[in-house]
Formats: sequence, structure tokens, C-alpha cells
Amino acid sequence: MKKAVQQIMLGTVTSNESQARETLKRIKAAGYDGLELNRFMIHPSSLMVRLMTRAAGMPTGNGGKLNWHNLLEESNLSVISLHTDLGSLEREADAVVEEAKSFETDKLVITGMYRFDYSDESSVRQLADRLNKAGEQLKAQGIGLLYHNHNVELLPVRTGLRAYEILLGETDPAAVAFEFDSYWFTDGGADAGQWMKKLGSRMKLWHVTDRGSRQHGPAMTPILKSDSMELGTGNMDLDCLREIALENGIEAVVLESHKNWIDKDPLKSLELSAQWLHKRF
Repeated sequence: MKKAVQQIMLGTVTSNESQARETLKRIKAAGYDGLELNRFMIHPSSLMVRLMTRAAGMPTGNGGKLNWHNLLEESNLSVISLHTDLGSLEREADAVVEEAKSFETDKLVITGMYRFDYSDESSVRQLADRLNKAGEQLKAQGIGLLYHNHNVELLPVRTGLRAYEILLGETDPAAVAFEFDSYWFTDGGADAGQWMKKLGSRMKLWHVTDRGSRQHGPAMTPILKSDSMELGTGNMDLDCLREIALENGIEAVVLESHKNWIDKDPLKSLELSAQWLHKRF
């Protein structure tokens, strides 16, 4: 079972070649096998993307100026998958495929749609059709297409039917697989384990983080703020989810914790999470 770190965690610790090299060295020493790269972080990104990620507490940093091929080769870390967006795939599929192959990965992941109405049934059905077309095109070139969820896919399009159910039911299993993020479905109030069971063998990658609160001692109110946590330090039933993930036959588990890192340090955070991962994979 391969273990990887999502690049979004690394924006603050990959400001230059020297810092990035030391960061990847620590990731390797912690026992991870590779990274999951984001195209918007290995190329100079637009101002809008930088502002959006910074507002979410996960700045892209200066990774777009670095030579990631050399850095990964030096660190002996592989690329588990490459995140992209559906628009880029539709506009320049050959270039995206070529880049994925240059990193020796056979997986491209759609990270979800921006400014998209997931509550509109017609739009979601059209999205499923677009994913099928993109997946078929990639399949012909030896690349698998995966869809990565957040929490917006839990929006109901009508009574008894959620957007994610349409994406699961109307995409072709031969063309579209899934990278399931159990944190975001838990955050959205869903039973992540039940959704993982529905995905079955179509779940190829597992995005994992824990969820809880760092509050200790008396609280001002009985309502605590929840956020991502290091694996095994929150209150998600990760061991149960792990069993389902293994039954589904996932190919890799990818750590992606968010801005709530221990000591505000993403490297300390991923090193702590590695302890949980190594005991279970």
C-alpha cells in the first residue's frame, strides 16, 4: 500500500529549491512513498488561484517556479497522481497527459468544479457526461481519470437524490474512478463509510485526515470548533474506514490535512500522521 502526501500541505515549506529539497527529505524519512501533485502548484498560478488557496489557509507558495522532476528524483519519491481540472483536460488533454506521463503516474484527478451548481440536477448530469468523455479519451492513452469529492457533492438535487449519487450512477466505471475524501463527507454530515461501500472497487485512492478539536480544559461554550487533525488524534472512526478502503482494493492512501497543523507546522503534522499510517498499512 503506497502512502503519499498531498502537495497542498507543502505551500509554506517549498518556497525555494533548498527548502523544498529539505521538505521532501523529511517526507521520505517519515516513511511516505510519494506525493500527489497539483498542476496549479507545479506551474506559476494565477492571482485568483493564489488568493483562493490563501483564503482557505493553504497558500500555494512558490512551487510553480521549482523543478519538481529533479526534486522528486533526488528525494526518491514517486508521484501517486496528478490533480488537474476538467476544463484543462477538455482544452489541452494531450499536454496534461504528457505531463502526467513525465511524472510516471497513470492517474489524473479532477478536484471538483468551481462556480458550479451542484444542486442543479441537469448540470450534474451534464458533468457526469463530460467526465465520461474525458475518461474515455484518457483511457485510450493509458491514463485513468478519478473524481475527487469535497462536501458540495452532498447537496440534494431533488428529494432523495444527491449530486454525488448522480456522479456515481451515471459515470462509466470503465472510464471514471474515484478518489474518496472521507474528511469532507464527514464534515458534510454524511456517513463516509457507507459512501465508501457504495464506491466499492471504483475507489482507487483514499484521501484521509482526521477531524476534531484541539480544545483542552474549560470551554467558553458547549460548541467546539472542528477542523482537520493529525491521524488518530481526532474523533473520526478511521480504523473502520481503513477496513472498508482495503476491502475496496485502494491503490494508495493520501494524507491531506488542512491549515490546523500541530504547532502550525505541516511537516510536524505529516510526521505525526505517519505514525498512524505505518501501524495500519
